[in-house]
Amino acid sequence: MRSTITSITIKKTGAFALLALCINLLTPLAANALPAFARQTGQNCVACHAGGQFPELTPYGRLFKLTGYTMGSRTIPISAMGLASLTKSMTPTSDPGFAKDANLIFQTGSVFLAGKVTDNVGIFAQGTYNNYSGDSGYQGVWGSDNFDLRYADRFISPSSDLIFGVSLNNNPTVTDVWNSAPAWIIYAPTQFGVTGPDAGPIVNGLGAQVAGVNAYVMWNNLLYAEVGGYKTANGAFSFLSQGTNDANQTKLSGTNPYLRIALNHEWGAHNIMVGAFGLNANVYPDPTNPTGPTIQYKDRGIDAQYQYLLDPETISAQFSYIRETINNGDVTGIALNPSNTLNTLRVKGTYIYQAKYGGSLSFFKTSGTSDTTLYTAGPSGSPNTRGITPELFWMPIQNIRVGLQYYAYQQFDGAGTNYDGNGRNAKDNNTAFLYVWGAY
Repeated sequence: MRSTITSITIKKTGAFALLALCINLLTPLAANALPAFARQTGQNCVACHAGGQFPELTPYGRLFKLTGYTMGSRTIPISAMGLASLTKSMTPTSDPGFAKDANLIFQTGSVFLAGKVTDNVGIFAQGTYNNYSGDSGYQGVWGSDNFDLRYADRFISPSSDLIFGVSLNNNPTVTDVWNSAPAWIIYAPTQFGVTGPDAGPIVNGLGAQVAGVNAYVMWNNLLYAEVGGYKTANGAFSFLSQGTNDANQTKLSGTNPYLRIALNHEWGAHNIMVGAFGLNANVYPDPTNPTGPTIQYKDRGIDAQYQYLLDPETISAQFSYIRETINNGDVTGIALNPSNTLNTLRVKGTYIYQAKYGGSLSFFKTSGTSDTTLYTAGPSGSPNTRGITPELFWMPIQNIRVGLQYYAYQQFDGAGTNYDGNGRNAKDNNTAFLYVWGAY
């Protein structure tokens, strides 16, 4: 089970640091003081990000990523990101996970090495400082985050436009250029309160734990295909999982295949994509003893994205459905059932005006068989959860977003009044999340 709730009271030094961060974030930036990719291309953030809402990509942003982050001129390839937040749960308990409820904190920050290396090689590498890492007793910890090193080339003729490339990365779907992929469908990074289902497919949970090599092609901006393989990020690839507690790192047996296909179409101010993806993963049940029989996970997903981009309005929508089957094989003592299923649905719609004022509404639903396995266990051994997440946000300048999200739970395990078996109502976990998110 993956928990999203945390801990403790903020100190005065943390409050002063947060105040300084907010002052710096809300100070207007000069035209040349943009994140690394904007400096490289000379473009405004809205050129690559839909309505300026990072990280959702526009067609230009997708082209920039597909061609290996190499468009433009080499420049200083360093950027930084910070997130200050306040989380308030409906009915917090004495559980240590609620100890930071209603506290204003500096939550997390990242440093990026991002940009053009050669005419055919580019990089997006993120190292993140988690100010309250639960793996370390709510201590500040640096670790690897998203990593994507690419070689890409492009061949254009009167009748054909072919882009192909190879990526070394550490998160299935982080290579994707559509924001309906699991790595990108939820934008504002938060870890406090109850901000989503505990259960999730394994394709959602391998970030900064694995190493993968993927090859991809985009033909005529119409057909996209990607194939790759993932293994545990250790040995020579341990830098991709740096900061991950070894006892919590998912350990894979051998190389595990990943496949992605998508159809893309653009007309006027509109663009649409429909796609599918799949991942097979053989996981050792005990990460501290990666030997013996494994649990077999098979994730199969379909997704879609629509965008309307015409100043002053931006409209976008994402859809993702993943069905996971889990075969426990010869593993004993880890689950009651020999096999299990998990289904996750995510739908999100966003409207932005003048690249400044926006709102979104998300719906999530998770269902499956009641059991206790590595990825599918909910609070009472069942993954069943559903709810909605409305959000309002404001971007006073192109590098800053101020937002308010609310996680409203409609059901846990089909019985919202006793979802955990201890009489707690699912609505007690409703959570408000106020954040200031900035990048430089």
